[in-house]
Amino acid sequence: MAGGSFRKSLGYALAGLAYTLRTQPNMRFHFGAALVVVAVALLLGVGVRDLLIILFAIALVVIAEMFNTAVETVVDLYTAKYHPLARVAKDVAAGAVLLAALNSVVVGLLVFYPYLHAFVRFWARSWRGGN
Repeated sequence: MAGGSFRKSLGYALAGLAYTLRTQPNMRFHFGAALVVVAVALLLGVGVRDLLIILFAIALVVIAEMFNTAVETVVDLYTAKYHPLARVAKDVAAGAVLLAALNSVVVGLLVFYPYLHAFVRFWARSWRGGN
């Protein structure tokens, strides 16, 4: 039955997301940071296009973290002993997360700059008495 297969697949996917959140401190950090970023974006009135760009950057980090977790888990399943190729696999996966996270920082700076600049100018004018 096709509907049952979709439900099972969705259940497995949600279980994978829950596992990653439950066992990976970095994933919890990424989710917390994402909530803060989205809240700030909404408070600053970030436009829909800019919000979509932010959400794509967030999704990229989360996806990279999940692939990193999958790679580390498979490597650990395969061997408990140190192996240079196992180390390479884990390092490359971690490097992907690092690049995704750096990308999200750059995206955040580029997207938020005009909004933060306008916000600071507004408050600076208000503080000086409207001049």
